Amino acid sequence: MNTLLALVFFALFGATNQTTQAEWQLDRAHSRIKFTVKHMMISEVEGSFKDFNIIFKSSKDDFSDATVEATIKTASIDTDNERRDNHLRSDDFFNAEKYPEIKFQSERLEKVGENRYKIYGDLTIRDVTKKVAFDAEYTGSVTTNRGKVSGWKATLTLNRFDYGLKWNQAIETGGLVAGENVHVTLLLEFRRPAA
Repeated sequence: MNTLLALVFFALFGATNQTTQAEWQLDRAHSRIKFTVKHMMISEVEGSFKDFNIIFKSSKDDFSDATVEATIKTASIDTDNERRDNHLRSDDFFNAEKYPEIKFQSERLEKVGENRYKIYGDLTIRDVTKKVAFDAEYTGSVTTNRGKVSGWKATLTLNRFDYGLKWNQAIETGGLVAGENVHVTLLLEFRRPAA
């Protein structure tokens, strides 16, 4: 009987903890996912993903218990050049038809300074999953008549070859047409509606 009561108490306590972790709603109009990559070893090409969603949950003011889950549609890539975008959607790069989503699932969030965090988790591109750590900055919150608004900036540098995005051509002077390192920047705004 004591075991049964303990199990019931544990189930209720666990359910209570889960419901207290509030979900912040992504403000799509004020959020961006951008990237840059070297071109011809001398300049950078910039692009973005237009279709994405991020689920951000936390119950603590210091975000120490926060969880992050992100989904990005690979077909939504945009570098302001249709021919290049179609190439990036092909099997040379993302193969958007076979692998329609990039996914990130956080494991833990670590505070490393004032308003600065490391967000550790699994990043999946083309069904290849690797451990990564985003550098994140909490840029502040404001309270409005519609609830609380929270701002974040997160960055990550990754080697695209690690995820099977291996197309490239050598240039005459040495080096590659497209750089192997991709610098990703997320500018995010979340809202938590007033109770």
